[in-house]
Amino acid sequence: MNQADVSKLMSRLRIKYKPVRRRLKNPEGAEGRLKKIRKTLTALLKHERIELNYNRADETRGYAERLISDAIRYGDCHRATMELADYWILEKQLIHKLFKVLVPRFDNCPVSYTRMYRAPRPCPGMYYKRAVLELRGNPYPPLLPDMTANRNLIHNVLLDEAQKEFRAQKYAEIAKKLEAADDNVIKSIDDGDEESSSAESSGEDETNVLGEAQVQQPGEKVVHPSQNMQ
Repeated sequence: MNQADVSKLMSRLRIKYKPVRRRLKNPEGAEGRLKKIRKTLTALLKHERIELNYNRADETRGYAERLISDAIRYGDCHRATMELADYWILEKQLIHKLFKVLVPRFDNCPVSYTRMYRAPRPCPGMYYKRAVLELRGNPYPPLLPDMTANRNLIHNVLLDEAQKEFRAQKYAEIAKKLEAADDNVIKSIDDGDEESSSAESSGEDETNVLGEAQVQQPGEKVVHPSQNMQ
């Protein structure tokens, strides 16, 4: 048997399931316990959200996960899977819903197919823990509010402050770059003005020297200042 065949024998349940069954009391014994689980599983497939005792919900959840997992894995042409669905589902029209509605819904689901919440128990009343068991993707409103967009939560407040600090830091860096660019432009303009003024002053000095050299007595030879330096 190769590795592919061995993987078909392994369960693909995505929840923690205890191998030891719970001691659920029933006057009919083990047979009555199975009947109760079959009724609960059928109600879950039919209504997609039910409220019941915590132990009964947690026990039924494992059977529901296994039934949906096998239905996705083998399909409606597998004889053992069809016999399993026929045994656990009391209302036979729900078998069509299992293979035609739930299997396409959970085909690429990376998490468990069911969710279970702890429900408040009536007070005063018997001390039995209550739970809500539902299928994912049901048409009902969510039981827990979506708190991811609540701006008053501590992590959202911290994220907002971190974003403000990051933006202020980036704005300060951009302002420094702009100031440095402006200083470079002003400095280049000043350097250009100094060079032009120095060129003008040097031109005026040469003109004055040439003018003084040209004012001579008649008959005297004009000597350029550069020749005297030689």
